[in-house]
Amino acid sequence: MKKLSVIIPARNEADNLNECISEICKELTYHSINFEILVIDDGSTDNTVDIIKEIRQSVPSVECITNEDENGFGRAVRLGLDNFTGDAVAIMMADRSDSPKDLVRYWKCIQDGNDCVFGSRFIRGGRVYNYPLLKLLANRVVNTMIRLAFNIQCNDITNAFKMYRREVIQGCRPFISPHFNLTVEIPLKAIVRGYSWNVVPISWKNRTKGVAKLKLREMGSRYFFIIAYVWLEKYFSRGDYRRK
Repeated sequence: MKKLSVIIPARNEADNLNECISEICKELTYHSINFEILVIDDGSTDNTVDIIKEIRQSVPSVECITNEDENGFGRAVRLGLDNFTGDAVAIMMADRSDSPKDLVRYWKCIQDGNDCVFGSRFIRGGRVYNYPLLKLLANRVVNTMIRLAFNIQCNDITNAFKMYRREVIQGCRPFISPHFNLTVEIPLKAIVRGYSWNVVPISWKNRTKGVAKLKLREMGSRYFFIIAYVWLEKYFSRGDYRRK
């Protein structure tokens, strides 16, 4: 494990990107981690692209990739997964809700031999700050359903902030989720297909700038579809897609 890639999908996040990328770069540099940051512009109508170009002048390890096709969180992340060059890859949010310190903890877990590292905000040591009540309730219901359906101990699968070795990404293809349901497709496929994983406590804080992109009303059926899709693979594929 010599290089870490960080994928940050961004749609109208000009107010957050400077601080977001600066905090990540500072923490990774402090710990002498070789890295690249791929910011995926997902159809922004503000000056997100201009901000990234300004950042690149002082931080050459930052790259901007524009999603020229149909927009969507999952499509943007998948574009990043098609282009990253590191030995492991993390997905982080542009709104600064994820902690760069936790990113370093993930990297150390990968270095220890884990194929995947999942964070949980709801175990001992985890923290959430200013979590909207309705989203919190929906989160707890969906994650409980996933935990019971797949008989796993992780209680925060829907959180996007995770890290994977390169071979996990290759072994879990193809990805079909175009929206936020990709956040459950990747880890559930990794678990079902036999990759090792570890859960560590992480912190999360609600954005202070910009507008949240996740809309609960739009995502309910999409989450259910992808959960059912991977559940069918787990119980009916007879291990055809498991890691060999």
